[in-house]
Parts: sequence; C-alpha cells; structure tokens
Amino acid sequence: MKQIHRCHSEAETRQLAAHLAQNFQGGEIFALIGDLGGGKTTFVKGLVAGLGGSSTVTSPTFNLVHRYSGRIPVIHYDLYRLKKFQEIESLDLETEIESKNILAIEWPQLVQAILPRSRTWHVEFKEIDAGREIIIESPS
Repeated sequence: MKQIHRCHSEAETRQLAAHLAQNFQGGEIFALIGDLGGGKTTFVKGLVAGLGGSSTVTSPTFNLVHRYSGRIPVIHYDLYRLKKFQEIESLDLETEIESKNILAIEWPQLVQAILPRSRTWHVEFKEIDAGREIIIESPS
C-alpha cells in the first residue's frame, strides 16, 4: 500500500516516523530514497525515538553504519559512497537482514536485490514548496 505524506518541518518528519514505529514487531527494513539533505536521517531520528531510543542520531556517511538501542534496535546504513556490491561485505548487512533488528538503509540502490520484499518499506523523499513529500510504500 502506498501512502503520501506532506511534512512541512523536520519535527513533522520525525513525528511521522515515530508514529509508524509504534506498531513494529522487528525485522522491518526501510529503503530510504532521496536527495542529499532530503530528510532520510531525520526520518531515522523519528524511528529511533518512536522505539524508545534516546541516542543522538546522526548520518553514518563516513562510518557507513550506526547502531541505536531501543525497544527494537535500529541499524542505520548510509551506502552513498559505495560503488560495488562487494564493498558492503564488511558491513554485515546480509546477516542483519535476517535479524529482528530494524534496518534503515540510505541510498539502497546497490542492495535492492537482496532486500526481502515481504519486509521492505520503500520511503521516497521529494522536495516540494514549503517542505517535503514522503511517499511510503509498505511491503507487499
């Protein structure tokens, strides 16, 4: 199912993600698609907060992965700088896909083929006048 949300601030983006997170059971995967500065990390901040996490969420652009605790742990990947599938092997992504952790993957194009359709949410961020449009497609 596809839902379209309009958020006019970072706070609204965080609230949207926090609201979604309340019903998660674990094992959900988020493929986050959008331009630089489009709201992907802000969305992850909301997921972590909605799951009771108190960590400061930052983009893992240089570390490639950050882990956050909460009711369900969130593993946050940023694959922007990776060019080849082989480069993800050291990130343990394939093992995490099989876990009950929640995965949030920024720039997921490189790994799209290994993400299970039954658990992957596609979230696209588009800039619009006075905010952003967030298109959420739940798993099939």
